[in-house]
Amino acid sequence: MKKALHTKSVNGCNLMTSLSVANEAGFKGVEIVASKLDDYLDQGFTAEDLSQALKEKNLTALSINDICHIESPRPEALEKMLEQAKRYSQVAEIIGCKYIQLVPLVELNDKSWEEILDITSSNVKKICDIGAEHGVSFQLEAVAWSPFRSLKRGMALIEKVGKGNLGMVVDTWHFWAAGETTPEEVAKMDPTLIYNIHFCDGKKGEADTVWDETKLRGYYFGEADIPLKEYSDAIKASGYKNWWSVELVSSKHWEMDAIEVAKRLSDDLGQYM
Repeated sequence: MKKALHTKSVNGCNLMTSLSVANEAGFKGVEIVASKLDDYLDQGFTAEDLSQALKEKNLTALSINDICHIESPRPEALEKMLEQAKRYSQVAEIIGCKYIQLVPLVELNDKSWEEILDITSSNVKKICDIGAEHGVSFQLEAVAWSPFRSLKRGMALIEKVGKGNLGMVVDTWHFWAAGETTPEEVAKMDPTLIYNIHFCDGKKGEADTVWDETKLRGYYFGEADIPLKEYSDAIKASGYKNWWSVELVSSKHWEMDAIEVAKRLSDDLGQYM
């Protein structure tokens, strides 16, 4: 098992600086925030330039994060999703990145579960077909406040889509904060459907309030409320043996020394792997 840095953990840094920070902190992999990638490409840099930078810093790109609102029924939203899927899949193929993250949100909250599943699966099938042309797969994140807030519901979408390039990311904060996925369920997962781990601590928001992730997740391991030892034991019990990515979504830590933050995260993550 190897450690990776989700570059959202150092969100005050641009893409190239994020790679340098990850390398200096001892990580061997990175998850690339899509907005940082877009900014990089929009300035005229290429996927080939990024591939060379990753090689120079001895880093593997695990995923591009993310394509959001995959549940949207709006034609213009689907068009944007498919454009992103094509752009990110082309980049992923060049830089040797296996996964792109998919994020369901709340546009269908007034619909029945059956309608939500039908609409979202239709969108995701199209996205997966684009990725398959480039040898790219997609990791689904079970967002805590979305209809897909549990492992059970995430797996229902994977089954409905029926594509071989769709799996789950086990995000300890989202699973725990939603309160519908236990470590015992994680331990029973098929490890071939665990595409990545987002390991993080945090707190829950109050019911019927808007959750600010940058405050609720602004904690180093062991500083907040998630039973991380239980989740780490469950991940290992599943048979998963690949990358663990640390994700610190924290407006406070984004204003701190990025290298010091990343080194702390790397050291702390090693205690759970």
